[in-house]
Formats: sequence, C-alpha cells, structure tokens
Amino acid sequence: MITIVDYGMGNVGSILNMLKHLGHAACISAQPDDIRHASKLILPGVGAFDAGMSNLAARGLRQALDEAVCERQVPVLGICLGMQLLSRRSEEGLLPGLGWLDAATVRFHFAATDSGPRIPHMGWNLAIPVRPDPLIAGLEKEARFYFVHSYHLVCSDPADELARTTHGYVFPSIVRRGHIYGTQFHPEKSHRYGMKLLGNFARL
Repeated sequence: MITIVDYGMGNVGSILNMLKHLGHAACISAQPDDIRHASKLILPGVGAFDAGMSNLAARGLRQALDEAVCERQVPVLGICLGMQLLSRRSEEGLLPGLGWLDAATVRFHFAATDSGPRIPHMGWNLAIPVRPDPLIAGLEKEARFYFVHSYHLVCSDPADELARTTHGYVFPSIVRRGHIYGTQFHPEKSHRYGMKLLGNFARL
C-alpha cells in the first residue's frame, strides 16, 4: 500500500486520484502506525518549511517517518515542499529538516532587474534528466512538469540529482539518494508526464 502522508499541507486528494486512476492501491493517512507500516510513502507539500516541520511534529509523524524511511528503508517520494523537507535546513525557516538528503533549501537569488526571472517560479518547465533511473524511465525527452515554488534544493553531492531545470539558472528538480526520491514540481498537476512518474514510483 502506498501511503500519502497527510500533515495538512499537500494536494493529497489529487495524488490519491491519480494513483487510483493508474490502478495502484493507495491511501491517505495522518496516523503514525499507518506511516510505520507503509510499503511506500509519498510526502506532498505546499507552503512554508517551518510550518511543514511543525505539522509533522505536532501530528506525531516525524518519528514514524524516521522509523519507516531510515530503519525499514521504505521508498519515499517528496513532492514540492515535501522534497524540501528532505533536506537538512532551509533559508525559509529556522527549524531543521528531516535531513535524509545531504542538501539545503535556498531561495532563488536573481539580480534585481525588471526583465529577470520571476519569483515564484510558476508554470510549466522541462526537467532534463542527467542520468537514467527507474523513476524517470520512459519519460519523453521534452517532458514538462508544473512548478510553483520560490525555494529549491542545493545538493552537496551532484550524484543525488536525477534531473535539472532552468529558471534563471539550473537547479535540481528531481533527486534520488538510495530509496529517497524528490520532485520539486507537482506530478499530480503535470498530466501524462506526472502520471508516468508516479506510476514508475508505484512500480519500484
């Protein structure tokens, strides 16, 4: 069973509907025991970094997530804010992240010009693969995904990056370290490209 973690900050219903449309068993849960015993986890997220970490702690999910991911090695996919929470820290807040990735979350930094890229980065953009991986197998070369974010990951080890996107400059938009995956975009809003990626994750 794929368990979508409900900590009050994600498009959980949209993700569930897409997985069910693809024929995969999935559920939404805010119960620590469900998290501990999941076969796969999806950590969605929309909003601020500190609010996300606070919500996980307040609902008793932080320990359950650590037990599942760090001890049982359950595959996990972080989406948007959920991907950022996988990092050690964020420029957006003061609380430490989950720390499952050796990465930091930083704000887009652009020169102050009227013609420069806008923040947030919003809309459709390419995610260009940098190496093959089962998570992105079968994706079209020009696969486009839907982004809405003002912060992005900086990985200490470039080998953790699966795909990169350009918005003013290049940043990692898909990451993987072992059984830990993340997408900065929203696959649940990315039509057939997002369906393909979520289907790949479900079949891992």
